[in-house]
Amino acid sequence: MKSRRLDYSESTRSALVDSATHLFTKRGYSSTSLDEVAKRARVTKGALYHHFSGKQALFEAVFDAVEGQVLDRLRSIMDGPEPPWERALSGLRAFIKACQEPSYQRIAIHEAPVVMGWERWREAEDQFSFGLIRSTLEQLVEAGEVDEVPLEVTARLLFGALSAAATVIAGSADPKKEGAQVELVIVELLNRIRRAPGTPA
Repeated sequence: MKSRRLDYSESTRSALVDSATHLFTKRGYSSTSLDEVAKRARVTKGALYHHFSGKQALFEAVFDAVEGQVLDRLRSIMDGPEPPWERALSGLRAFIKACQEPSYQRIAIHEAPVVMGWERWREAEDQFSFGLIRSTLEQLVEAGEVDEVPLEVTARLLFGALSAAATVIAGSADPKKEGAQVELVIVELLNRIRRAPGTPA
């Protein structure tokens, strides 16, 4: 069983991440102070420094939390009971919907490349997203939904397309409309490599 001290420590860290997520989304990284984060979380600044070495470390924890929540949703869909092709389309729609959410837009798409640096951000995106895209494509091939393709290269190209789509949606004045257009284009790309029904594997 967890000790009370450990429970308190975890709840404090969670409160700080939640507070920072709210403030970074509302004001942006540069306009949010650690004093404000601690005050909103109802903890001392000393408690904040107990968990995080500084503002960037806190941001990276927020980024991990925001990305993790989206990834959990997508994994739940991809582990669901639908056929692989339907799961892939449902996952695409869920990702597009996430790209319209203020926290994901501001933190994962707009702020992260600047705060974390391009290379670190791409590594993190790769860690969170690429594996799921690759495994989804692999499932489609195994199910006979997609012709045999160079798996790594195709997954990388899809990853790049979805990363670009996220930026397009997040930067649009009408994210919902842009998301619908992105869905049409990505589905068309997937249909290009889909095996025609009745075609032998």
